[in-house]
Amino acid sequence: MAFGIAGLALLFLLTATLYASVGFGGGSTYIALLALADVDYRTLPVIALLCNIIVVLGGTLRFQTRGLIDWKRIWPILLLSVPAAWAGGRLAIDRDSFLILLGLSLTVAGVLLLAEPFFRKRHVGSQSPPPRAIWFAPTAGGVIGFLSGMVGIGGGIFLAPLLFLINWADGRRIAATASVFILVNSVSGLMGQLMKSQWSEGGAAILPYWPLFIAVLIGGQIGSFLASKALPEKWIERLTALLVLYVAMRILWQQFN
Repeated sequence: MAFGIAGLALLFLLTATLYASVGFGGGSTYIALLALADVDYRTLPVIALLCNIIVVLGGTLRFQTRGLIDWKRIWPILLLSVPAAWAGGRLAIDRDSFLILLGLSLTVAGVLLLAEPFFRKRHVGSQSPPPRAIWFAPTAGGVIGFLSGMVGIGGGIFLAPLLFLINWADGRRIAATASVFILVNSVSGLMGQLMKSQWSEGGAAILPYWPLFIAVLIGGQIGSFLASKALPEKWIERLTALLVLYVAMRILWQQFN
């Protein structure tokens, strides 16, 4: 393992702290770090999704106590995303297909991270209402959920920029929506992944990585007590985007050469 389990745990703790402070789980970065550490591709999604759940659970509870979660508006997004995330996690794909899909997904995730500040500025200066079509939220949730379940990313990194782009709500409520989305789809995707690996095999495969789960638990607790403005969020996003894009390009280069 390139980093060693102790070094990887430290990086996971830092990632969880940063992401939890802004309502995200950090799945894309966990995936990137695990890929750099040459972890078995079949184990990547299980570890990342479980870490997501540990981190965003505290954030979701925090948003709920502050009254920032609008369940009436969120449930249409979750309507198809939950079964889609399970189906994506349940889908068995070969190593090459998984790595190509992962590389492309990380590329999109990195670009969205770099572009999100633009979406926020557009949101602040625009008065246009979000789409009212009844199919929009379920369709978007379903597509993101399916992709997230397959590659082990909670999906918030895809959903949040989209919500800013369509003027869904203010920044705090978008973060709350993304947190709920990540939590329920990570649980659903994890169930699909474990069913695919026959439960006991999947559970046994992640046991050597137990320090990572403790690391994100600690990091998530620290991040949950930090206000988002207490950290240079724009630099967090930029550095994370560069890491994710680097790993994506490395994976795709190896697959096509």
